[in-house]
Order: sequence, then structure tokens, then C-alpha cells
Amino acid sequence: MNHAFDGIVDRFVLASAEFERRLRAVRPEQWRLPTPCTDWSVRQLVGHMAGGNLNYVGLLRGGTKEEFLRLREADVLGDDPVGAYIRSVGECARAFARQGALDRVLDYPLGPVTGGQALAVRTADTVIHTWDLARSIEADDVLDAGLVAWVDDHLAEIYAGLAETPVSDHTTHRFFAAPDGAPDPTGSRQARLLNIMGRRP
Repeated sequence: MNHAFDGIVDRFVLASAEFERRLRAVRPEQWRLPTPCTDWSVRQLVGHMAGGNLNYVGLLRGGTKEEFLRLREADVLGDDPVGAYIRSVGECARAFARQGALDRVLDYPLGPVTGGQALAVRTADTVIHTWDLARSIEADDVLDAGLVAWVDDHLAEIYAGLAETPVSDHTTHRFFAAPDGAPDPTGSRQARLLNIMGRRP
């Protein structure tokens, strides 16, 4: 397995805990607020996160890219969004921690990837969407510095071989937002990463 993915299950759990910390701060009136992901409200963003975790488990169990895309926007939150998200994290972490899971080749929509790379993509997605959620509800938007550094250091490995990536000039940006202008070379590492990922810090 690529060394960039060493400890990836633990990184996924940490990134998910950071998202959960902001999620627990969502007040009832905030679920309908817009997010930096312009097509999604706060509830839809959380649904994307919980549903995505379950979809990755589905791929690990032999699911196809067609099933993944069909279920991508399914509402899995019900009347307990926080609980649904927490359960999805646990299920995903347990599935990828099983022996051989990180080496299995999955039928990912953007191209075949190992379980380790798939979970790395999921972890990077979780880090960025933590900022989206925090900004939406005016919570602490300073991301875990270790996670930011890991994503920033390993962008090439995380998205290697995918048909579309946030770091390719030729991507269609159907799955990843386009970079938001030229990054400020004097900005923080978090700010530069967010810029690459199409956010305006």
C-alpha cells in the first residue's frame, strides 16, 4: 500500500470526529442554511457525508460505480442526522479496518482504486467539508493542522489515476470544485489548501 495511506483508518476517524464536533453544534434553525457547496443546505451536506460513508462501505462489499452514483444523494439521515452520521462513520471505519480491505480494488466512479486510496479520498473530502459545515453555522473553522498537512502533502497520491481530481487542469469539476483564483503564497497552509479545493477562506 502507498506509504501516504499509512494509518489511513485512524486519519479517517480523526477527520470524522472533527466533522462531528461541528455537527453537534448545529441548531435546529440552521439545517436549512446554505453552505459553501452551493447546491447543498447544511442538512444536504451532512446527508452527503453520512451517505458517502455508507456508499464507500458498499464499494468495499462489491458494489458497483453505478450503484454508488445512484445512491449518492439518497437521504440517509431520517429524523436523527447526528446519530446517522456517527453510525455511518463507525460502519465505514470498521469495514476498512478489516484484514485485506485496504488492498482490495474497488469499482470507484472515477476509476478503480484500492481501498486505501478510496478511504484517503474520503478522508480528504471529510476535512474539506468540515470547513464547509463550520462556515455555514459560524463555528470554529480552523481545521486540524495535522490533517491539513497530510492532505496538502499527499494530494498527488490521494487523487492519482482518477478520471477527475481537484488538482487537474482538465477535470470537469462535476465531483470537485474548481480552484478559487490564484492562491495567496503568503497565506496559511489551510488557506492554500482550501483555495485548491475551490473555497474562498
